[in-house]
Amino acid sequence: MNTDSQAPVLTQIRNGVGIAVLNRPDKFNCLSSGIVAGLDGALTAFENDAAVRAVLIHGEGKNFCTGADLDEVLEARKSRPSLETFIANGHRVLERLERTDLPVVAAVHGLCLAGGLELMMACDVVFMSRSAQLGCQHSRYGLVPGWGGTQRLARLVGIRRALDLMYSGRWLKADEARDWGLVNYVGDAAAPLEEAEAYCADLARKSPDGLAAMKRLARRGLDETLPAGLLLEQSEVVDALLSENVSEGLAAFQARRTPVFR
Repeated sequence: MNTDSQAPVLTQIRNGVGIAVLNRPDKFNCLSSGIVAGLDGALTAFENDAAVRAVLIHGEGKNFCTGADLDEVLEARKSRPSLETFIANGHRVLERLERTDLPVVAAVHGLCLAGGLELMMACDVVFMSRSAQLGCQHSRYGLVPGWGGTQRLARLVGIRRALDLMYSGRWLKADEARDWGLVNYVGDAAAPLEEAEAYCADLARKSPDGLAAMKRLARRGLDETLPAGLLLEQSEVVDALLSENVSEGLAAFQARRTPVFR
């Protein structure tokens, strides 16, 4: 795992949880090419390690992430191919967070803005500090969300709220973000890391193939009609119910013991 204090993303494994830390606190953890590549590499390492059953992403310092690195955006704008590559890399890595079989959890504190919001929305479950704020401030500077913001936001909160947040550039406080469905849990701690890690450790004790099937079906179903989504579920559930982990779960239920999943 990467524990180099100068690395843009720090990683470690604890209690079955692969932890990725955005590590540019002096730059408010803005998303540089280094951070994007670091998240990509961390996810690959976690996927290839059988000990990892869930992923937790959080930020070092006072903020989760305040958006893309504008110095890199300015440099990329000098060449259309460079700008296309910069945008494509961000899309690819955020889509990987959605497609991976591993549950991905975000712990948000401080500010979560623009590209940071886009990163957060690509995660499966979000813990947020009550003192944190999030927003899509692109409109203030004539920018357009470029890493999935226009698409994921509308799917999560509905078209009217999504357009309002993008048009106005205003920031949401934690309770409003939870009411909108942007985050799952709001805690009083300044950094919700402890609660998020405990949640991930609990996921690590559950059936990994069961959780993967839930994630895969739910996310694929978003792009289908309800009848088509139900067919997807029906096509997978028999194989799922015949798995070794289901055998273990049912045996544990009958024996009134805690299951031990592979």
